[in-house]
This record gives sequence, C-alpha cells and structure tokens, in this order.
Amino acid sequence: MHIIENEILNVSVAEKGAELTSIYHKGFELEYMWNGDPSFWSKHSPILFPVVGALKNNTYYFKNKSYQLPRHGFAREMDFLVAEQSSNSITFSLVHDDSTWAIYPFEFELKILYSLNESELMVAYEVNNLSNDEMYFSIGGHPAFKVPLTENTDYEDYFLGFTSPENSGRWPVTGDGLIEQEPVPFFKNDSTLSLTKNLFKEDALVFKDLHSNTISLRCTKHVHGLDFEFQGFPYMGIWAAKNADFVCIEPWCGVADSVNTDQQIKNKEGINRLMKGESFNREWKVRLW
Repeated sequence: MHIIENEILNVSVAEKGAELTSIYHKGFELEYMWNGDPSFWSKHSPILFPVVGALKNNTYYFKNKSYQLPRHGFAREMDFLVAEQSSNSITFSLVHDDSTWAIYPFEFELKILYSLNESELMVAYEVNNLSNDEMYFSIGGHPAFKVPLTENTDYEDYFLGFTSPENSGRWPVTGDGLIEQEPVPFFKNDSTLSLTKNLFKEDALVFKDLHSNTISLRCTKHVHGLDFEFQGFPYMGIWAAKNADFVCIEPWCGVADSVNTDQQIKNKEGINRLMKGESFNREWKVRLW
C-alpha cells in the first residue's frame, strides 16, 4: 500500500490495480471511501481497462480473430509499478506483457496519476499506444464512496446533486451485463437524485447524455459531502451492491456491449482509437467537504 498526503488529506493506493482504497480527511476525521467489505463488494475503486462493462459472451473480434476479456477488463487485477512518487502524488504504470497479449493484441502503457491539492484528489488516466498499428480501448473509473459518511445518519439521508437539470433516460442493463437498445425515462428536469437501497435493484443506472460535469454527494442532516468533477467522459454509471453502504460514481470513456453488437472491436460503441505513438488523457477530481 502506498500513501500520499498533505495537511488535509491522507490517501492510500494499492499496487494491485493501482486501486484507490482510502481518502481520509484529517480535519473532519472522516473516511470517504467504501471499506471493501467482501460480503457485499470487495473493491474500492477499480480501474476499468481495456473495456468498460461486459462484452457479449465475453468476446470481441479483431482482424478476424476472437479474444476473450472479463467484465471491465484486466487492469484491475494486475500489479502496477510505481513510476514516480512524491509526498502528495504518485504515478503507477502498467505495460503490456505476454499475459495481456493473449487476450488483448496491442502494445500499450497505462499510467494512473493520483495527486493532492488541498482538499481535492485528482485522478488522471494516460493511455499510450506503443504498437505499430492502431489500438482500440475503453477506460473508466469506478470509485465507491461511503454512505452514510457519519454515524447517526442513514443511507436514505443522502442524495446526489447535479450541476444542470437532467432529462436523460436510463439505459437498462440485461442480466448478462449488456445494454438494451432503448432507454427508459428517468430524469424529468431533475437536479437531485435521492439515494435508496432499492435504486439499484436492476443493476447500475447507465446514462449516455448527462449535461452536468459535476455530481455532488450530499446529506440532509449534516454539511459533509463531496463534489465529483468529470470532463470528457461521455458515459456515466451510478451503482451500489445490494444493501451495501456505498454509492459508485463512475465516469466512463466506453460502455458495455449493446444487445445487438456485432462484437467487432472497431465498431464497439464508445470505443477509443489511438494511432501509433499517440496518447489519450482524461482526469476526474473529487473535492471533500
């Protein structure tokens, strides 16, 4: 486990998956991340790469050859190396090897940067194409924030706030993790979403056209919460495991296969393409209060 900190925050990140495991506010004496209780969900904030969500039959095709990838890809289960570290920032690196080549035929480097600025944590993704050919990938975040944040409050005391009124429909997820062909109505000019344990009974809430670039976690009974800022992520998932005390706010550059996919990675919805030597960069930030 690696620690970065400043006068306000103490942050822990594991080498496995370069996974964020703790964001602790020293002044408030509050932990903001889910504890990873395996009886509900053992992860904290997995990195989704080189796919987001499920592939149809866990399979995609590239250059007339089939490959198999698990839901959300392989990066979250691999050990990253520490490329750079200071007291308040750390960069992890994952490079292709024989094990990735067998299921993902591209030469790549994936870098994850965590850095602190006062009460804000910034998480940056950098994907580099080291191949001589074009490269296809998706990437996304999956951070799980603790709800309730404080004692003497309940899950239903919390809500999500959006910076813009939303009218987006929710894209249903099938039992095998695929996205249905049509959305169902959800938001109706709403700028808040109340959290309940029943909200995620049909799996994640998947959105493709949110207007907001910040989602806030707030409570009706105290002043503590967070602002989650994301730019350049066209998809958003909001999820919690059944009866678990957390909510995931998931910015995605990519999405699970649709039920009518042809499984060709070049044609996959939300896929990103890099030519030889090109890089892809995205970041999200969480401010604690």
